[in-house]
Amino acid sequence: MSTNRINLLLTIIVCFSTLLSFSQVEVKGKVIDSTYLSPVENASIYVKNTTIGTISNTDGRFVLLVPVVNKKDTLIISSIGFKSFKIPVEEFGGSQDIYLEEDVASLDEIVIVADPRPTTGNDIVLKALEELSENLPDSAYLQKGFLRHKERNKLEFKWLIESAITVYDSGYGAKSKEHLKINVDEMRKSYDLRDVDSIFSYVSYRNRNAKRNKLRAQDIRREDVSKQQLVKSIKWNDTRVNGLQNLFQGKLNLFRNAQDKKALFGEDILDTHQFALDTILVDDGRKIYKIKIDESTNFVNLNTKGIYNDGYKAQGWLYIYYDNYAIKKVEYELVAASNAQKSRSKRLFGTQTNHKLIINYIEYNDKMYPNYIYYETPKLVNVGLKTNRKVSQKEIDRYNREERYYSTVQEILFSEIILERDIVKSELNSKPWDMDIFLSKPYNKEFWKNYNVLLESEEDEEMIDDLSQRASLFKD
Repeated sequence: MSTNRINLLLTIIVCFSTLLSFSQVEVKGKVIDSTYLSPVENASIYVKNTTIGTISNTDGRFVLLVPVVNKKDTLIISSIGFKSFKIPVEEFGGSQDIYLEEDVASLDEIVIVADPRPTTGNDIVLKALEELSENLPDSAYLQKGFLRHKERNKLEFKWLIESAITVYDSGYGAKSKEHLKINVDEMRKSYDLRDVDSIFSYVSYRNRNAKRNKLRAQDIRREDVSKQQLVKSIKWNDTRVNGLQNLFQGKLNLFRNAQDKKALFGEDILDTHQFALDTILVDDGRKIYKIKIDESTNFVNLNTKGIYNDGYKAQGWLYIYYDNYAIKKVEYELVAASNAQKSRSKRLFGTQTNHKLIINYIEYNDKMYPNYIYYETPKLVNVGLKTNRKVSQKEIDRYNREERYYSTVQEILFSEIILERDIVKSELNSKPWDMDIFLSKPYNKEFWKNYNVLLESEEDEEMIDDLSQRASLFKD
């Protein structure tokens, strides 16, 4: 066979392989509690022995794109406290309802062993923290994922950003501020429809390093501030509150950063948290501790630079595997507890819950990787209308309770884990590693056709439709 024909054949094979890799099977459905016939939120839908997966939304619905090469693999639908549903991908009926049955467990009979098991919630959590070095990744890896950032007041969505991101992490034990990087690969976003109190952002930006003689909003006239200064200050305010840097490199990355100084789940954890064993559940055939998170003697403080972000009490739930103490899931809230924080939260945010966090982990190659992250926090956009000048009714309405109080939700779904050293090293050296989700980028329609994204709830769909009618969702 001639060299030209061999080269042509190789080209055809490569092209066919490329097309095959982009060929996908769509599976979608709704996960339902068979006892109460209610939707199961945050159920895991994934292909066995891979990192291909998604979660169900608040309506129990999901959609997942599975490469054709995995069509004979097993699709697993599971949720803590239920028996798992398993079926080959190719036998899944395109779209169907999945009813999950409740699954319960009981503690084993007490057995005398050399290393007795902890029995209290506090001791179980402390044991789980001791085992983080065994259960979290200890070498460099990449994760590919989908980010949805949305902001709304009580009436409607005001801003929507959707991004494809890559996360590089050198592993547990290395400082995340130095060895964890994030890049925004692709983006689609709406026009920003927030009614931003730009003077407040400008004053906060100007005062960020000032120790005395700080500016006051009432001392600033809008006409004395350039548009460029306002844009810069608003972006700074967005990034310091809702940037990916805070979420991944900060205190709310509870377990990855547990070794950091003053970590929330660090050596002083019992001073600010107490834990109580609630029950034993089952997750995909494995027993799992359900542990209640409660307040302790001291307040939880985040010590955020430039913001009073202290004086909280913690509440929520921890789910820890019974066999190896690996942390499967955390549901964590910080609620205003000190008098100063209660007053601030009521006045500025209209809520006492300032941080709501969910992190779900998936086991891959005997290590636990973050699979889904949900973070919700109120956001200071309008500080209230205080002026002696005559104002219109429209401007007054902007500052009423329903218009004034904003909240931000960030969701991240990871659908790929890369461990191959050559690939990790190559991407580490080739990417710009820019984690700015607020930077406008062109919309790549072809890319998003083959990318797994989170399915919106029915309510979200309606409000996003309304938003997209007022502005372009896929803004170039």
